[in-house]
Amino acid sequence: MTDALHLLGVRRFLPLFATQLLNAFNDNLFKNAMVLFVVYQVYNDETSETWFSAITTGIFILPFFLLSALSGQLADARDKARIIRIVKACEIAIMLVGAAGLTLAWQGLWVNAVAIPLMLLALFAMGVHSTFFGPIKYAILPQQLRPDEVLGGTGLVEAGTYIAILGGTLLAGVIPVEASAVGVIVIAMIGYFTSLQIPPAPALETGHRIDLNILRSSVRLVSATLHIPRLFLAIVAISFFWTIGAVLFIQFPPLVKNVLTADREVASLFLGIFSVGVAIGSVLVNRLLKGEVSARYSTPSVLVMGLFVVAFHYFSVRWTPAPDGHLYGIGEFMQHAEVWLLLISLLGIAVAGGMFVVPLYAFLTTTVRKAEAARTVAANNIVNSGAMVAGSLLAIGLSVGGVATADQLLLAAAMCLVSAWLARKLHKACDDVVCADMEGLPPTV
Repeated sequence: MTDALHLLGVRRFLPLFATQLLNAFNDNLFKNAMVLFVVYQVYNDETSETWFSAITTGIFILPFFLLSALSGQLADARDKARIIRIVKACEIAIMLVGAAGLTLAWQGLWVNAVAIPLMLLALFAMGVHSTFFGPIKYAILPQQLRPDEVLGGTGLVEAGTYIAILGGTLLAGVIPVEASAVGVIVIAMIGYFTSLQIPPAPALETGHRIDLNILRSSVRLVSATLHIPRLFLAIVAISFFWTIGAVLFIQFPPLVKNVLTADREVASLFLGIFSVGVAIGSVLVNRLLKGEVSARYSTPSVLVMGLFVVAFHYFSVRWTPAPDGHLYGIGEFMQHAEVWLLLISLLGIAVAGGMFVVPLYAFLTTTVRKAEAARTVAANNIVNSGAMVAGSLLAIGLSVGGVATADQLLLAAAMCLVSAWLARKLHKACDDVVCADMEGLPPTV
């Protein structure tokens, strides 16, 4: 990564990087331990499993829709490092609740009546936690990094996030649920201590009033952001990406179990490959752009992503299932005749997706005034979360309507065409804007 790896040795970046990496790791260790346990140990039909996978996605992202405006206002009005420490302390309490749910599930005690509701409550609370942490991890970068470091820093954050997703996802698939219960508490505590090392990041402007009415503030924030064409295009393009991602992540566990007839370790492998692929794409696009903030490669990247989704669907429907009553273990799965074509398609989806989305996040934080970066990211999160909820509901509706899990992948491929069109319009709009530090711009939010 061009001149970016040096950031891992400086205090203005490393503690933030470590904190967000541990945050993503813990989110995914907990969520996947819960989903894989329920899909493989509680439910026994494809529709119920898809429902549960979609519900967990919806529960986690609902706080982003409801509270992002408040989180963005707080991040721009208060010291960002202090907010991070508060939310990381809350994570410890949240994970105590989640661990209790996982432990009850492991013991087989009140699984449907108590254990699953406790786990869903903790998942919702982690969504709230991530809602307040999310705008900061991007908005703090232009404040603490030089303009020529922002794309590299954004790429490292994105790559680190997906490497952490990979680690949490894979670990959830190979360790017993009781070990996950202990792990999520320990990791939350480590994350809090790393947050103590983040340098102060005080508000760049003072005096703006925080609107506690979440509906009114959300409408105002989104309206104030989306009327700017370049931000509108970037946010809508990112939203389509996360809608595609929501559909794919919802489908992976039931698809692996019911179409590819494989066990939960293979489901973790799929989620892990997707995560590491996005990390690779995040690094690769920074090398291609050489630190320049540009949507130049976003259109071809998402078109390639769509082609890989179609290939992944093709190899899925051609898959020879295991004998009735048997699920492939990871060793048997890797010996399947077409496994490498399937996995290469999956990796291609993820690499192209990372190349598509990382420059768009850097664009959001560098083409607005630094004092408004958190609110811009928060507006993006509101729209993204609404799109992901819509994707979750669409996946549920298609399942109820009898559309096969594998065939739902074609919906994701179709959405890639829309994303490509939006990215192309954004790149053309960017020709009229200097895609670098825009501190001199008038207020936009």
